[in-house]
Amino acid sequence: MKSPTSSSQTRSWENTLERIKTGTARVAVIGLGYVGLPLATAFARKGFHVIGFDVDSEKVSALTDGRSYVLDVPSDTVAEVVGSGAFEPTSDAQALRGADAIVICVPTPFTVDRAPDLSYIESAAKTIASVLEPPCLIVLESTSYPGTTEELLVPILESSGRKLHEDFEVAFSPERVDPGNKRYHIENTPKVVGGLGNRAGDLACALYGSVVDKVVRVDSPRDAEMAKLIENTFRQVNIALVNELALIAKRLGVNIWKAIEAAASKPFGYMPFYPGPGVGGHCIPIDPHYLAWKARELGCEISFIELAERINQSMPIHVVRLTEEAVAMSGKKLAEAKVLILGVSYKRDIDDLRESPALAIIEQLQKEGAEISYHDPYVPVYRRGNIELKSVDLTPDTIESADCVLLVTDHSIIDKDLVARHAKAIVDTRNAFANYQQDNIIRL
Repeated sequence: MKSPTSSSQTRSWENTLERIKTGTARVAVIGLGYVGLPLATAFARKGFHVIGFDVDSEKVSALTDGRSYVLDVPSDTVAEVVGSGAFEPTSDAQALRGADAIVICVPTPFTVDRAPDLSYIESAAKTIASVLEPPCLIVLESTSYPGTTEELLVPILESSGRKLHEDFEVAFSPERVDPGNKRYHIENTPKVVGGLGNRAGDLACALYGSVVDKVVRVDSPRDAEMAKLIENTFRQVNIALVNELALIAKRLGVNIWKAIEAAASKPFGYMPFYPGPGVGGHCIPIDPHYLAWKARELGCEISFIELAERINQSMPIHVVRLTEEAVAMSGKKLAEAKVLILGVSYKRDIDDLRESPALAIIEQLQKEGAEISYHDPYVPVYRRGNIELKSVDLTPDTIESADCVLLVTDHSIIDKDLVARHAKAIVDTRNAFANYQQDNIIRL
């Protein structure tokens, strides 16, 4: 095993930058999920030798066999980069030794007390500290409050005896992964980069500039951390606004979808957002609260974020009430009704259940006594607590046997014509049945 001293004598910041620019650097990605795996394979396809580290041995085994578990990364791509030797999946932290750059792509959830859970970042940082060989650039991509890179990451790294700006540099570059998006991917989505100092910024910009079309450099990690929170807080608040408008519109007898379409014809000063059964995923329901949590620590109040959360969290209950209205068409009460849910992932054409509004909807429907079945080609088995359901085939029989078909997620492969022909009643939370003028359709 090479000692840190001998490693530092044979490497310098100058040749680290040169290796990055020439695509010969050794790059490590920690966390091989929806963010880390696309990034790791993107670096590997550009010729870098990439170490993909994850504590989940099942993920590592799948990748080693050339199998992908992330829809946006085809298994063919994984097999190609693993087979060429460009991508090395591992659960052995020692493989991180000698990396020129290490990128952290781990989850940042919230605790049950609504406080940031930074344990994954802390664990990744401790792992890096135990094997860090200078010089090395460490980039954090995991979303957190402004100051995380400096206040949390750096002290853990320096606990190894290494020194910032001498042995390692740090930067923050927020992930901008949009699962299922066929238009925007890593290469053509601008990458925000904030280094802690000029050298860190230069190195991080060079690293990401090798795989993305445009790098947007900001002055510090805090600026980059804030940029990410602004993006998702903007979405959270505007989705909440249009959800509230949808509730008002229904009472006014207004088709909110057509009203939004009309408003969107204005070529300036307006950006359309659309209502839905709630918000889900790893960003919108979580990220704004990192900012709100930090604001409370500083004695500030950000009421918009908390209000937006309340509105968006109320939507599943609204959907349940619409379902109650729909089953009443058959003269039934919700407690004796059979409800077929279409789509349980948090957005269309993906398999991600994280924070999906379907979770709250199913839970509430079952509390009220409804019998639930679901159809989702992307989620063959649904597990939550003591609940386990299996996706049913979408057939005339399964549709006709339900008192209500509730569309939560509008997967493009769902046969809406089939549903429209055979359903007793439909609750449409995504405007998927906009072109169907039937009296048995209840729209959000």
